[in-house]
Amino acid sequence: MKKSIVQDVLKQNEVKRPILKNCIRAFFVGGLICVFGQFLLWLYQYEIKLDRAQAISLMSVTIVFISVVLTGLGIYDKIGQYAGVGTLVPISGFANSMASAAIESKSEGLVLGIMTNLFKLAGAVITAGVVSAIVFGFIKYVFRIGI
Repeated sequence: MKKSIVQDVLKQNEVKRPILKNCIRAFFVGGLICVFGQFLLWLYQYEIKLDRAQAISLMSVTIVFISVVLTGLGIYDKIGQYAGVGTLVPISGFANSMASAAIESKSEGLVLGIMTNLFKLAGAVITAGVVSAIVFGFIKYVFRIGI
């Protein structure tokens, strides 16, 4: 009896999340980040005359640099609150999470604070990437997909 009353009160006071609005925001902000990346790629490749591989590398470095600077200034977090997962999916999201971990743990010292937390985060991402590469490589080998 008491359980149903508690459930009713919880249901009445539950905050409604605007899922569609959040999805649209994430889509457009993530898309804008990617469009900015494409603009940088075009700029480096056709205006500065770098070859494609160099332009891609420089574009990635530029986006990571901008993300870290915006994180340090506290701007990227505000963008993330507005756009949600749209800011986490591109490479800028990984840069933001690395910079945030470094900023939060700087009071613990360079080695035990910053480096330890950076390696915790980077280790999880690298492990997920390596495991995914092994699984997809195995699937490609078994089914003879591609070359």
